Amino acid sequence: MTDLSEEETRLVGADRVLAVLAELARHPEGIGLEDMARAMASPKPTVHRALASLRRAGFAAQDGWGRYVLGDEFLRLAFAHHEARPDHLRVEPVLRRLCERYGETVHYAVLDGRSVIYRSKIDPPEGAFRLSSVVGGRNPAHTTAVGKLLLAHRLYSLQEVRDWIGDQPLPAPTSNSITTAEGLHAELERTRDRGYGLDDQENERLVSCLAVPAYLAAPSMPSGAISISAFSHRTPLQVLIDDLPAILMITAAGGAPQ
Repeated sequence: MTDLSEEETRLVGADRVLAVLAELARHPEGIGLEDMARAMASPKPTVHRALASLRRAGFAAQDGWGRYVLGDEFLRLAFAHHEARPDHLRVEPVLRRLCERYGETVHYAVLDGRSVIYRSKIDPPEGAFRLSSVVGGRNPAHTTAVGKLLLAHRLYSLQEVRDWIGDQPLPAPTSNSITTAEGLHAELERTRDRGYGLDDQENERLVSCLAVPAYLAAPSMPSGAISISAFSHRTPLQVLIDDLPAILMITAAGGAPQ
């Protein structure tokens, strides 16, 4: 009976330390002991003991004013874990929020030669029309919003576009598809100017897409792109364009450094 009571006490103590750690993360500017105790609705000695445990582990520290902040060891572990996670797992919360907001399919894709590869996909709820795309599937880069956005960060001149196309013709899945180097170069320039990619029924009839960059590895070059792929009759492309500030806010909140 005594052992069980001690175990329960230890668990409560561990929970309290974790709660203090979570509260500490809400104060990047630092927080004093009294304010922390007030926020935790706990006695100062109790909170102080939790902070002392965190300091011993390197998970908390005190700045020059005596305020408590997250420790370097905690930040090192968090960032190392974040960088080691596959990119498709890191963007899934963003994809889910966008899917919930618009009720349309959302993708994360990367560039691979003349194609884009879908690394992650979130579909709308059961009962809604869905796209046939699959994780691991490919589509031509020049006909997709994600592909054009990523190409815009790599092909700056008409000659670079011509070299990328080579001697193989550009496929045209629909009558809206771009099929010339000149046309693609002009579209990539427009994409760079506006900062997002568009696909106006160019890859699939009745489906339009808007794509924004995802910076998961470096702040200057997107590692991939996130797109909302919508049935045009249900969510017209202009609706997504008009809602761009909200889309960018959601993607930025997902942890991609912008």
